[in-house]
Amino acid sequence: MDLFLATLVQLIDPIIILTIFAGVTAGLFAGAMPGLTATMALAVLLPFTFTLPPLTGLVALGAVYMGAIYGGSFAAILVNTPGTPSSIATAFEGYPMAKQGRAIEAIYAATIASAIGGLAGVFFLLLLSPPLARLSLRFGPAEYFWVAMLGLTLIATLSEGSVMKGLLGGALGMMLGTIGVAPIGGETRFTFGLPVLQGGVEMIVALIGLFVLPELYGMAAQGKAALIEVSLDSRERSSFWHVFRRMMAMPGNLIRSCVIGEIIAIIPGAGGNIANLVAYNEAKRASRHPERFGSGTIEGLVATESSNNVTVAGSMVPLLTLGIPGAPPDAVILGVLLLHGLRPGIELFTTSGKLTYGFIISMGLAALAMVPVGMLGGRLIYRVILRTPYYFLVPTIALATILGTFALRNSATDVLIMLILGTLGYLLKQLGVAPAPIVLGLILGTIAEVGFVQTMLGGAAYRFPILRLFENPLSQILIAMTAFSAAWPYLQALYRRLRSGGGKGENGS
Repeated sequence: MDLFLATLVQLIDPIIILTIFAGVTAGLFAGAMPGLTATMALAVLLPFTFTLPPLTGLVALGAVYMGAIYGGSFAAILVNTPGTPSSIATAFEGYPMAKQGRAIEAIYAATIASAIGGLAGVFFLLLLSPPLARLSLRFGPAEYFWVAMLGLTLIATLSEGSVMKGLLGGALGMMLGTIGVAPIGGETRFTFGLPVLQGGVEMIVALIGLFVLPELYGMAAQGKAALIEVSLDSRERSSFWHVFRRMMAMPGNLIRSCVIGEIIAIIPGAGGNIANLVAYNEAKRASRHPERFGSGTIEGLVATESSNNVTVAGSMVPLLTLGIPGAPPDAVILGVLLLHGLRPGIELFTTSGKLTYGFIISMGLAALAMVPVGMLGGRLIYRVILRTPYYFLVPTIALATILGTFALRNSATDVLIMLILGTLGYLLKQLGVAPAPIVLGLILGTIAEVGFVQTMLGGAAYRFPILRLFENPLSQILIAMTAFSAAWPYLQALYRRLRSGGGKGENGS
C-alpha cells in the first residue's frame, strides 16, 4: 500500500498529467493516419525520451501507444480504413454506422470501449503478471501453429455470406505471405527474379491497399453520392451518456472481449491485430441476432475496440516479467527500459517498484484521458471529413496513403505493391471476395508456417515428426477449440433447421 500511494503521488505531478494528455492526443492522430502504426509513432518519439527522466519518458511512450491503438478506430469508422491493424474488425461495424448517419455514436462507442479495455489491461497487468507470464512460456511452435489455425477458422465469419469466397480470400492472403525470404531456412521464394521482393509483402502495405484503395475507387466512381451517404447525421440523437448506458447493458460482451484480448496479448507476436478479429467473431457467435453483424451493430464495435486496447497493457506481461516483447511496439519500450539500466524480471517490480508501477498506472490514466481527448478529437476529425468536398478528399486521402506506405520502409516498391493490391482488392470486392479474409490469411499464414516448420525440425528425431503437433495438452485444447470453431457455423445452421422444423411440426399438429 505504501508503494501504491508513493506511486500515485509521483503521478499527480502536472508535468506527468500534461505528458499523458499530450501523448494520447499525438497517438490518436498518428493512429488515425493510415500507414502510421503505433510502432512508428513510438519510434519517432524514442529520441525525445533520451533527455527525459525515466518515468516521464515511459509515461509518454505508454500514452502514445494507448492513443495510437485507439486512434485507428477513427479512420475505420469514417472512411472504412483501419488506421492500425488492430482496427480491422472495427471497420466491419463502424463504417456501416457512419453510412447510416451514426458516426458520432460509433465514435463514442469506440471511445468508451477503448477506455474500458485499457483499464482492464492495466488491471490484468497489475494483478496477474506472474501467472500469465508462466502461461506464455508454455506456448511453443506447435501451440503457435494451432493458434494460427484457430484464427483461420474466423474466415467463415468474415466471408459475408459465401464461405468458398472467404476461403479463396484466405488462400490468396497466405500466398502473399510466402513472397520473399522464408522465415525459417532463408530460401528466396516467388520473387520472380526481382531482388526488391525479397523483403516480402509488408502487412501494413497490404492492409492499406486492400482496405483504402477500394474505398477510394468507390468514392471516385460514385462522386458526391458517396459522401452524402456517409455524412448525413442531422437527425442523429445519440448522446455520450445514451451510448454509455447501452454499452453497460452488455457486460457479458465487454468481459468476454477483454478476457480474449488479454489471453491473446500474452502470446508474443499475436497482439491486437488478432485479438480484435477473435473478439468480434465470438461476439457474433454469442449474439441473439448474429444476422445484424456487418450492418452497423454496436455489439461488434464494442467487442473489437475493448479487446484491442486490452492488448496495450496486456502485452506488457511477458515484456516486464520475461523481457519478451508481446507486440512490435513493446520492443521500443524494452529499449527504453534497457537504456535506463532497467532489466525485466522480478527486480523490476521490487528494486524499481515505484518506476514500474508508475508506468503501469499511467497507462490506466491514459485510458481515462482517451475519453475527453477522443470526444473532442473525434468531432474535429468528423467535421473535417464532413465539410471536405469529395473531389478534394479523395486525392488527399490517396496522397496520405502513398506517403504513409512509402514511410514504412522508404521503399517505392511498397507503394507499387500497395497500388497493385488495392486494384486487385477492388476487383475482388466486386466479385464478392471481402478484403478481411485476405488480410487474415496474410497475418496468420506466416505464424502458421513458422510454427509448423519449427515443430517439424524439433521432431526430426521422431519416427513421425508430425506427432509433435499433437502431444502437448495445450495443443490438444487448441485443436479442440479449432475444431469447434470450424464446425460452429454448421452446428448453428443445423440448430436453426431443427428449430424451424420443430416449429412447423407444432403448428401442423
